[in-house]
Amino acid sequence: MVTKTETTEAPEKKAKSGEGLQRIPFPFVAIIGQERMKLALILNAINPQIGGVLIRGERGTGKTIAVRGLADVLPLIKAVSDCRFHCNPDDPSEMCVTCRERFEKGEDLHGEQRKVHIAELPIGATEDRAIGTLNIEKAIKEGIKALDLGILADANRGILYVDNINLLDDHVVDILLDSAAMGVNVVEREGISVSHPAKFILFGTMNPEEGELRPQLHDRLALQVAAFTVNDLKSRVQIVKYAEEYENNPEAFRKKFEKETKELTAKIEAARKFLPSVEIPADFLRIIARISTELDVDGHRPDIIVVRTAMTHAAFEGRKMVTEDDLRLAAELTLNFRMRRTPFEEATLGTSKFQQVLDHAKQMEEQAKQRKEKLAATRLEAAKKKVVTSAATSKTKSKEA
Repeated sequence: MVTKTETTEAPEKKAKSGEGLQRIPFPFVAIIGQERMKLALILNAINPQIGGVLIRGERGTGKTIAVRGLADVLPLIKAVSDCRFHCNPDDPSEMCVTCRERFEKGEDLHGEQRKVHIAELPIGATEDRAIGTLNIEKAIKEGIKALDLGILADANRGILYVDNINLLDDHVVDILLDSAAMGVNVVEREGISVSHPAKFILFGTMNPEEGELRPQLHDRLALQVAAFTVNDLKSRVQIVKYAEEYENNPEAFRKKFEKETKELTAKIEAARKFLPSVEIPADFLRIIARISTELDVDGHRPDIIVVRTAMTHAAFEGRKMVTEDDLRLAAELTLNFRMRRTPFEEATLGTSKFQQVLDHAKQMEEQAKQRKEKLAATRLEAAKKKVVTSAATSKTKSKEA
């Protein structure tokens, strides 16, 4: 009978060198000309409930650099020092089974500050590499649920990044979607089942020239942005200069942007604390529903994502109330690639088109409001007449008596 659970590093992980030998990432704040892409990543870092980002773009537009660089601007997290899943020592809902048992026994779960981890899933990854694998022989002979951990274990309380996500094996895609939806990774072999927490923000990048994304992933990745080639002459020259500086001395280049990086980190941390106090006007909810209807968007998930994104952007900007600008930005990031279209139609709408749709939705909402007010006024007038008539009748009857 299996009575104990043991987790070990996957062989590939053991072969890795230490963190000290890892390459210093290109500073996130030093990326030029991709502000919309950077903003989408930041909003998900502030509010993971938004649901991830898909970055579509040509080769060499900084997609992977942006995702890897994001780790440096994210606030540190508190994690159990000896736990492989980066469990939160202060919150049982963010603990694995082992840490929760220790917590309930009153053990001191020593916590330490860690950087948010970015786990990368190669497109050629097998199922075992992604979710981990059970050592059946050890389970039978020693009564231990021996689990060689996969990439999803690394991603818990962090970021799971998939480059060329449109080329990922269909079966692995299904596993990703299940884990992302449940926040748990389940490994089952020969009647033995082991699970561990797998709550992560999913970031994917793709080149549309290499094929489109599966509909299931298309729907699950909340925000979708395009990374374009920067054609401004001054910006292109600056990109080349930064690239050379970084290659020659990564550490010195990183320190050059240290102040800006810390300022952005502080802004993200402040936005997380401020987010619960942000409100969205009730009429904005109806406008969002009208926009989705107008653009013929499938399902209700996009409406929810627009609301969360708008509120998160308001928090990032330090506003307690969502504005029309927040709403338009959220609609652009969420709905651009979700509209039904034929293969020959454009995949995106410009900002001006979104503004037109937003204006039309506002106009419809205002007309509905006016009709409601007119109806209320008519009913009030009818009620007043009824009261006057009733009073007059009562007076007449009184005189006759």
